[in-house]
Amino acid sequence: MCGFAGFVDRAGVTADPAGTLRAMAASLAHRGPDDERIAFDASTGVGLAFRRLSILDLSEMGAQPMRSACGRYEIVFNGEIYNHAELRARFGADGAFRGRSDTEALLAAISALGMPAAIGMPSALDALRGMFAFALVDRSERALWLVRDRFGVKPCRYALSHGHALADGDFTVPAGAALLFASEPGAFRAHPSFRASIDRRALHAYMSFGCVPSPMSIHREARTLAPGHALRLDLGTGEARIARWWSAEPLAHRGAREPFAGSDADAIDAVDAAIAESVGLRMVADVPVGAFLSGGIDSAVVLAAMQAQSSRPVVAFTVGTDDPDFDETGHAAAVARHLGAEHVVLRIASDDAARFGAMSAMRGWHEPFADSSQIPSMLVAREAAARVKVVLTGDGGDELFGGYYRYGHAPALAARLARLPPAMRPALARILRAIPRGAANAIGRSVPGLPFDRAGDRAHKLARVVGLDALGAIHATLARVSDDADRLVPGAGSEDPVASDALRGIDPSLDPVVRMMLADIGRYLPDDILTKVDGATMAFGLEAREPLLDPVLAELAFRLPPSMRIRGGERKWILRRVLERRVPRTLVDRPKTGFSVPLLRWLRGPLRGWAEDLLDPARLAREAHLDPAAVRRLWAETLAGRRGGEASEIWCVLMFESWLASN
Repeated sequence: MCGFAGFVDRAGVTADPAGTLRAMAASLAHRGPDDERIAFDASTGVGLAFRRLSILDLSEMGAQPMRSACGRYEIVFNGEIYNHAELRARFGADGAFRGRSDTEALLAAISALGMPAAIGMPSALDALRGMFAFALVDRSERALWLVRDRFGVKPCRYALSHGHALADGDFTVPAGAALLFASEPGAFRAHPSFRASIDRRALHAYMSFGCVPSPMSIHREARTLAPGHALRLDLGTGEARIARWWSAEPLAHRGAREPFAGSDADAIDAVDAAIAESVGLRMVADVPVGAFLSGGIDSAVVLAAMQAQSSRPVVAFTVGTDDPDFDETGHAAAVARHLGAEHVVLRIASDDAARFGAMSAMRGWHEPFADSSQIPSMLVAREAAARVKVVLTGDGGDELFGGYYRYGHAPALAARLARLPPAMRPALARILRAIPRGAANAIGRSVPGLPFDRAGDRAHKLARVVGLDALGAIHATLARVSDDADRLVPGAGSEDPVASDALRGIDPSLDPVVRMMLADIGRYLPDDILTKVDGATMAFGLEAREPLLDPVLAELAFRLPPSMRIRGGERKWILRRVLERRVPRTLVDRPKTGFSVPLLRWLRGPLRGWAEDLLDPARLAREAHLDPAAVRRLWAETLAGRRGGEASEIWCVLMFESWLASN
């Protein structure tokens, strides 16, 4: 796990290549605190910079940039290839490897199988089990490749110098310009020719989703390489071609054609074994390994598999708040105690504004991001980094095994709304919007044992979908953070198409729940969940690994019939059965809480002054990105409790303004 950056300079516009590469590397020092290396080839104009977090082969033999044994390829690589031992056995002869790093194994696979002759064709990428983003120079074909892993666990960004705007697809690097690339967009600012401006279309999408969806970037001059995609740049012509090399949809089709044929017990055995193997691969490291434990099903499944394979207590890290409505540390402690893990608990006090200020300042090297669980994620990552260098997480369980409420509700809701007479819909929407969100949430939380804790928020979400018939539109509306983007970012142009139909482009013949899962795998998982985890952990030089996103496990998950994911209203049915083999049902059988914080209470209290400064109308008018009147109206409604207990809409505004202030 590391950070990389670099450029392709087609016309010698980078006056000091070595100094620029060092500056780009320095901006990524938090991702790789152990080493720094650069390389510049004047004959190709390619510069590579690398910051290393040493996990496998801590010696010089694991340093990057690294050349292949054949001399054809040179790489900077962020991530881990978990089946590197298999690749070594498959592609290495006696004496073929100088060290033990997975980077050498990756280069050996590329040397043997090549990169795709036409993107989307079989290649070395198909042989990889891991998380990765890399930049690869092919000296034989005079090409540069940028590649991102299947699910988008690791980030990869690219940009043009001199203020040249980028489209979402193929492009040509203009004469007299440079292509920049990096693990984080903050590295672009270290290149003297990078000129940044706000992409209002991306800002509009951000205000809808709370994150900037790939392949967009908050800057007109930059883009995000989407998960499962590769970019090939011809170093001679400057032409860049982008295509998808992997998609989850073929797995879904294969699963529909060849579903798992065994019994429930057979399926539980198969999933249990696949998780154990995936966890075992990710426990291999030359440094200490721990786990994040949230108190939910997914992280508990991972911790249970870790502890079953460990001869000593696994260190599990949990974060909570002093608000009982948002705290799961007690549940996590019970699970850790039952499994015999060592449990480390970090609590966030509601008046701990100083800590939050530190988290906010770190966002200078990220896109604006408004998932409020970034706060506990960063705090627990900082705590974990003091004890271990690697943590395993439960991310991906919801998307692969049916964990979100919308998977159970949206198809039935779509069917019912389709039968509702159009004339009745506006009146029903008005009734639902009239329900006081804050009061309904409080009343719902007072009903023990039932999932009514967000009754007001859900009523208002239902009001947003009453006029919709299509499942894709309902899913998009339920997944969207806010409907205020049009008011907040007026004149932004065409909306991101997924904002109106999340299932756009996904085969309608597939099961509705599977289609929604595919949509979330392509958007919410990489752009929100995995972006949050990468940003939180790498801020402190901590590597996060996601066993539930193993490609072998994913293939098995898509072979399971939908009834093994959601049965009788019970989400993640099969994961729960796997966990019950090691943890009593009573410790984990409860409504989903989520990894969240009491934002409204904080904004009314210790964070109010900070928020008022960022939302100052004169400041907003001077910046000219958001409509000041719309922002102030949203702020007033939030403080009055008319926006519910999450305050997620105004949080989008605050996180954008905080990001803007740090750039």
